[in-house]
Amino acid sequence: MGLTRHPEEKPVRKDKRDELVEVIEAGLEVINNPDEDDEQEDEDGPLGEKLIFNENDFIEGYYRTERDKGTQYELFFKKADLMEYRHVTLFRPFGPLMKVKSEMIDISRSVINIIVPLAERTEVFVQFMQNFREVCIHQDKRIHLTVVYFGQEGLSKVKSILESVTSESNFHNYTLISLNEEFNRGRGLNVGARAWDSGEVLMFFCDVDIYFSAEFLNSCRLNAEPGKKVFYPVVFSLYNPAIVYASQDVPPPVEQQLVHKKDSGFWRDFGFGMTCQYRSDFLTIGGFDMEVKGWGGEDVHLYRKYLHGDLIVVRSPAPGLFHLWHEKRCADELTPEQYRMCIQSKAMSEASHSYLGMLVFREEIEAHLRKQAYRTDSEAGG
Repeated sequence: MGLTRHPEEKPVRKDKRDELVEVIEAGLEVINNPDEDDEQEDEDGPLGEKLIFNENDFIEGYYRTERDKGTQYELFFKKADLMEYRHVTLFRPFGPLMKVKSEMIDISRSVINIIVPLAERTEVFVQFMQNFREVCIHQDKRIHLTVVYFGQEGLSKVKSILESVTSESNFHNYTLISLNEEFNRGRGLNVGARAWDSGEVLMFFCDVDIYFSAEFLNSCRLNAEPGKKVFYPVVFSLYNPAIVYASQDVPPPVEQQLVHKKDSGFWRDFGFGMTCQYRSDFLTIGGFDMEVKGWGGEDVHLYRKYLHGDLIVVRSPAPGLFHLWHEKRCADELTPEQYRMCIQSKAMSEASHSYLGMLVFREEIEAHLRKQAYRTDSEAGG
């Protein structure tokens, strides 16, 4: 339909690559071993021998998938020293729908241990706990919260925030772990996962600037299964509200910003930090590798370990999971290459392409508006 995002320069996924290789091999098989009803004369090589085509003779191909029928492939082959092209059309039909299984899933007693690594950022933690109180304590009621706090600064504030929630909501299902060391997300999640001593539990690795709904928590329960499935939801990342809502005096409250629109945010399909998985699976695979250096490296490393393992990885956008915008600072000590990447990431999280364009051409737009105003005034005066 021409509506997909960007043309892929090469298929990234191995299964897609393997499929296309298989199709080209099947095309070669058709050319080299023709049926009687194939429209092709037996061509001979310059010495009278039978021409055999190989993958180097593949020139180009197209495929399209019709959802209810199957995939059609158009392949073109040509020998370098010949004028004629060989055109092969292949079709891979879809089968009819088949019932695989039908089962009841009872999640009424499924507790989720939400693990949040944290250092400073206490104002953001206040906002996180407001959402937590509403969604987890008042609505879901099957949640344990584990906060792994790094450093001393802000620790007493976090304790008092948790204590006030306890007294207001009579909520005692939380653990605060204090580590007097430099912040490291992977280390915090490892410690948080291991601190649980009540056997098997479903864990949700979450950041303090994430907003989630009660529906998301149930998706978490439905898409993770011990020994079988881990859930890696794609988060919707909100842009800078100061830019998105620039035409308003103040941005609306956070709850009203949670909409999936092109100019309000984007699906962060390169992020693997938020995940729901069972403690036994996390420990079996070895948790986060602390040798992996660099920003976000340990998230991707863990995700890849699961991809190469025996469990099914469920990767899907989650409508009830939002990353709230916060200012991103690119540190002076970064190398030029790291700094460039940091700025690119910052730009991507700041605003949509069209809104960034409006900022770039702001002067041009303002000049145009001034001219328009001047022309209107002149006409009125005339």
